[in-house]
Amino acid sequence: MIKRPPSETVKDATARPQGCTNFKLRRLMRQVAQHYDAQMSACGLKTTQYSLLSTVDRLGPIQPSELARSMAMDASTLTRNLRPLMDAGWLLLGPGQNARSRLVHITEAGREKRREAQALWKVAQLSLNEMLGEATVVALHGLIDDCMERLVDTEADPADPASIPEA
Repeated sequence: MIKRPPSETVKDATARPQGCTNFKLRRLMRQVAQHYDAQMSACGLKTTQYSLLSTVDRLGPIQPSELARSMAMDASTLTRNLRPLMDAGWLLLGPGQNARSRLVHITEAGREKRREAQALWKVAQLSLNEMLGEATVVALHGLIDDCMERLVDTEADPADPASIPEA
């Protein structure tokens, strides 16, 4: 893999944006997701599923609305992503503190699957660092964090608890 220095555009603080930012970001995201998914496929998970298992393991048991909020995901997307993990026995949707609430739990099988996937995720992460160069990845993370801070709408709630399945 040939490492190239950052483009002149990146270095030029007076450069003006060229092209559609949304298109460029989506194209980059597809390529990065394909890179991670290629590694993760060895354990039968997609990176979104690994992220979900990891988040529930770290924060759970957790209400679906809080899980969706913590992952910046809307309720219908969360529902779609939870279903295969629950069907596989890696996550459970159980009763919460009252009759109307639910909590997402990770099972022991889910923890084991997460550990298996974590090793593959690390291979994907390190190889991406190698391909892009660590300095570029650090700069990219900084830009992403900065952009996210500027774009976050603290008033918005991406989760609609009414659409979470009662399973």
